Amino acid sequence: MPTENSAVPGTMATTSFASRLTTVIESKKTPLVVGLDPRIANLPQSLRKGLPEIPTSEAELEAVAARYFEFCKGIIDVVAPLVPAVKPQAAFFEQLGPHGMKALNAAVKYARDAGLLVIMDAKRGDIGSTATAYAGAFLGPDSPWGADALTVNPYMGTDTLEPFTVRATRTGSGIFVLVKTSNPGSGTLQELVADGATVYQHVARHIQQLNEELRSDSEYGPVGAVVGATYPEQLAELRKKMSRAIFLVPGVGAQGGMAADVAAAFDENGHGAVINSSRAIIFAWQRPEFESATDWQNATELATRQTIDQIADQTNAGRLRN
Repeated sequence: MPTENSAVPGTMATTSFASRLTTVIESKKTPLVVGLDPRIANLPQSLRKGLPEIPTSEAELEAVAARYFEFCKGIIDVVAPLVPAVKPQAAFFEQLGPHGMKALNAAVKYARDAGLLVIMDAKRGDIGSTATAYAGAFLGPDSPWGADALTVNPYMGTDTLEPFTVRATRTGSGIFVLVKTSNPGSGTLQELVADGATVYQHVARHIQQLNEELRSDSEYGPVGAVVGATYPEQLAELRKKMSRAIFLVPGVGAQGGMAADVAAAFDENGHGAVINSSRAIIFAWQRPEFESATDWQNATELATRQTIDQIADQTNAGRLRN
């Protein structure tokens, strides 16, 4: 029988991703998600020592990949007791080729063994059998990557989401669809108007519809939305349009988003969103305010706790502490 941690392809999972995420958020009393975005130049000196700035040979690629895993392992050791999930950014591993992909796989397994949910940030999206292959590769505990959720790009059309929603529903996993992203140039396409609404509003409408159809054991459905903290007005607008979607909110920290900017993402009980912070936490050892930290992991812990407190103090997520 499938359980919340195991599901057979073709069989409906007994517990949805939304319910599992809500449970672990309540357990940790915070919606903070920590991104895993390793970069050679930002590694602590102890891990960066001896590495090339740009690896080219097989030996160099393998060495960097090994340090990336060691770095992610160190981050996970610190944040696992504090947050519900981590979000590996696949690109930073992919650029190292097969060695990087092995490091990513090891990091995912290590995070899951530590009790964390894993949101794979890979922004996949394609048609037909290709989308089905992506969904099967990433989503669910029986998949090769074993992710609990995956970021998905919808801009090839609504039909491209179906293989992901089918897989997510069957395996108790979730997807986060790009709606209004945090980058400065997002409006170039996402704010174009067609049939009286912006492109991002059309995507939001479709997400709401999907969740109305697919919602099962939770107030929220398996189709989440990526909405950046750097656009708080649109965040508030989209919360009203997608009442059934869990929001994945990037942009807090290094991209300039503040905790107060994400307040509209939450419902009255402090649910409905996870807030991602990557560089401001994992490279906290470089921030002047944490110069007194005993080492880079201690800086990571201090930054994580600081961000948790800021989100709790400035949003309804503070009610999770009651």
